[in-house]
Amino acid sequence: MYTQFFGNYLLSHGYVTNEQLFSAMQKQSNEHMRLGTLAIHAGYMTASEVDQTVIQQTHEDKKFGELAIELGYLTNDQVLELLRSQSPDFLLLGQVLVDDGVLTNTDLENIIADYRSQNELIDLDMTQDSHDNIMKLLDNFFIMSETPLSHYGHMYLELLFNNFIRFVGEDFTPLSSEECDAFPVECCICQKVLGEYEVSSYLNMTEETAIAFASRYVGDTFTEYDEYVRASMEDFLNLHNGLFIVNVSNDSSLELTISAPEVVTDSILDFQHRTYHFPMLYSFGMVHFVLEVVKAPE
Repeated sequence: MYTQFFGNYLLSHGYVTNEQLFSAMQKQSNEHMRLGTLAIHAGYMTASEVDQTVIQQTHEDKKFGELAIELGYLTNDQVLELLRSQSPDFLLLGQVLVDDGVLTNTDLENIIADYRSQNELIDLDMTQDSHDNIMKLLDNFFIMSETPLSHYGHMYLELLFNNFIRFVGEDFTPLSSEECDAFPVECCICQKVLGEYEVSSYLNMTEETAIAFASRYVGDTFTEYDEYVRASMEDFLNLHNGLFIVNVSNDSSLELTISAPEVVTDSILDFQHRTYHFPMLYSFGMVHFVLEVVKAPE
């Protein structure tokens, strides 16, 4: 989940625009991680040393690692370690932004250090998501978005982000959330969680985005917005909310139920309770998730 929050970090701090991030996300799947980016992340080389090595490559037909060793920036053991390492996905996003000229290697070096520090991600090897680290990222995301959520709200959103990753794809960035009183509807599915913690959840997107979303979710190819696409959106929302009520039951023995998912036919949603909008920027389009908190335990 580090890549998703890294994209949000870049946006919220003004390093990139929505358009630049969207473009980089689309290119990311076709790129491979370079040794220089890995060396910066590991702290073995500075951005300046990486730049000098790349310049040297324009004069000598040698691999980056070979030149870095000759220049005294890396040892042979460090090169082997980097080549064998499993790099965190967010580095590849940063590398594409450097290739696009949006960031420099120096920018990326400083951003990685600040990102770790702000989110208290001390371990350099962030390839394995830990619960504690994810909770720190979530907390900082909600603080920056000024979104006050309860214990169950945090549970709901942590599961939601994980389910987007597991069932739709990792190539998204959650944009800053916001409270809203109304929301315009395009292709929208709604489902309620009922009981002592009661929320109404809405999954909304354009027809084109819905087709791509459903194609990914079911592993098939849809070409038009039809009942199969709508059924796929309903199934995702039903799966997510079903997993949530199971988690709540295991966490606190609070027994909740869910309604059947429904297609929203109104053109605008009007809310009577505190409602949050969570936009997700995917490489295929924008997915909007809206959560209305009807009732929360004291």
